[in-house]
Amino acid sequence: MTATRWCCRTGFRRDGLRCLKIKLRGVDAAWDYERILKVGRIAIAHQVDWLSADFNCTVREPEYVTGLLDRVRDEAPRISGMLLYVEQPFPYDLEAHQIDVHAISARKPLFLDESAHDWRVIRLGRELGWSGVALKTCKTQSEALLSCAWPGARHDPDGPGPQQPHAGPDSSRAPGCQRRSPSWGGDQRDAVLPRHPGSKPRSSRPLLPPQRVVDLSTLRGPGFGYRLQEIARPLPPPAATFGS
Repeated sequence: MTATRWCCRTGFRRDGLRCLKIKLRGVDAAWDYERILKVGRIAIAHQVDWLSADFNCTVREPEYVTGLLDRVRDEAPRISGMLLYVEQPFPYDLEAHQIDVHAISARKPLFLDESAHDWRVIRLGRELGWSGVALKTCKTQSEALLSCAWPGARHDPDGPGPQQPHAGPDSSRAPGCQRRSPSWGGDQRDAVLPRHPGSKPRSSRPLLPPQRVVDLSTLRGPGFGYRLQEIARPLPPPAATFGS
């Protein structure tokens, strides 16, 4: 067995992965198709249940995405059934590129990511046929709350400590929570873990089934359940103060 295959197999077993994100080019349909099939086969071999597809703003025409989805549906129906949603195929500036995407969202849920920087843009996205929006810490908590009012929002916490409060609001309505932040944050992450151990980063040891699930039960109380007063994390002074 090659080192790559060994690392892949032990990584799935260790981390208990249940969904794989597939990064696609958006400019080479044949390459994207083969990549979806390749990752889908890996997922099936390792009992991974779900997939998602992310184009990162590279696609220009809806037909590119619908053609790809239809081909996977017709030629690899099991992998097609595993595909939960498609993320941000089109350019970042939604107002400058008002592309009707109803044909795509009729096939698979379609989520705004980079475009979702303002609630007005999100409203425009809904009119154009987008299914929902990726909520990210870097887009601010206020923007996340406004976006949460749109059924189908997908939570995507990106920061080290902020993933806890960001994953909390209305998470029962979100079809998924992408959790990349454990690899970031250093001392910030270490300060948060004693109060929110269920969000711990990946372990180097094999995990038993109960440890494979992110536990949000420690999120409770005001402030998105973050419990800031209990976390020994030094913060910089506020840039401004309001009121007396």
